[in-house]
Amino acid sequence: MTIVAALPTQRRRRPELAAFLRSRRARVTPEDVGMPPGLRRRTPGLRREEVAQLSGVGVTWYTWLEQGRPINASAQVLDAVARTLRLDRPEREHLYHLAEVPYAPDRPAPDIPEVSPEIQGILDALDPLPAVLYNARYDVLATNVLYERLLMQNGEGLDTGPFGIRNVLWALFSVPAPKCPVVDRKRELPLMVAQLRGAYGRHVGEPDWEEFVRRLTETSPEFARLWRSGDVVPPGTRVKTFRHELVGEVRMTSVSLSVNGMPECRIVTYTPSDEESHRGIEILREAKGDRTKDPAP
Repeated sequence: MTIVAALPTQRRRRPELAAFLRSRRARVTPEDVGMPPGLRRRTPGLRREEVAQLSGVGVTWYTWLEQGRPINASAQVLDAVARTLRLDRPEREHLYHLAEVPYAPDRPAPDIPEVSPEIQGILDALDPLPAVLYNARYDVLATNVLYERLLMQNGEGLDTGPFGIRNVLWALFSVPAPKCPVVDRKRELPLMVAQLRGAYGRHVGEPDWEEFVRRLTETSPEFARLWRSGDVVPPGTRVKTFRHELVGEVRMTSVSLSVNGMPECRIVTYTPSDEESHRGIEILREAKGDRTKDPAP
């Protein structure tokens, strides 16, 4: 006991850190993080290389961390590892203490790109076409009036949800199917999740992305199932059918346009694909009332 007490604090914490990481890794299954289980899996939970990949760190670095070697870890990297291992707040704080990194429980929200007046002017000028500015995670950064009216259901706009900004995926997956403005959910939602998955590959381990996927997975079994499929598709032009309480169903062709100076952001416009849909959009355009919400809450 005297010998243990004489050891430097760091040398005593490192074995604790190693044991803690191994125990947390063992309880997270591949299915929990949207990965296929694979065959001949001897390790309970995730493998070290899988934790490293999902956290966006090197395999050797994570292995050394889990072996208790005296390496330095930044708060950003520990956040990524904590999210991959699904640590709650007490566990996260414990991880920080063992790694000897100051714990900051309230981290600032991720930066949202500022929408210039010129971009908003382009969206407004696209009237009578509904138009929206998305980022790669389907956050709604800016809209025009027709987009707001098209996505309204029962007098309400898109729900902000738990992320502090309106998000189309959250709005579609967190509502019952009868209230979803997208008619063909079985075709459209898998495509949207596959597109999100393609963007996620550029952001693996980033705290805000990992939290976004985690919250959606916990909220929607449908999203969790689609996420586990691992499908990836790029953005593309296609026909979507929306339902609206005022005009019924409208069929719209979506077109994505990239925006210079705003990486991974795109303007999406919706053009009526038949005369009936064109008349429905005209009715929405002439309807009284302005936007129910600001474009970017």
